[in-house]
Amino acid sequence: MFGDVAKELLLLMGASGVIPGALLAADVPAALRRLSRAVESPEGNRVLRQPRSSREETDDEQEEAVALVNLRTRAYPLLRLLETAAAEQCAVVWEDSSKATG
Repeated sequence: MFGDVAKELLLLMGASGVIPGALLAADVPAALRRLSRAVESPEGNRVLRQPRSSREETDDEQEEAVALVNLRTRAYPLLRLLETAAAEQCAVVWEDSSKATG
């Protein structure tokens, strides 16, 4: 549902944007720093639009409320995940949820 947004966040943290992918535990702190800098800059206020083809069919107001979310808000869960992975010295792995096996 948020594939384009996910790829953009991966690129901002210095990953290739390829899905599936992974970061070694040693690379997580640098990725966290890069993504943190991006969301703390004016770039963090930029609104990321969810592609129309992946939006749920709702009335116009609800559709716009879902679609208009800034980069800082979209990145928040990923930042928390990277913080935890860095603290615990863990690798981070991602995949396309539509192709997940587990």
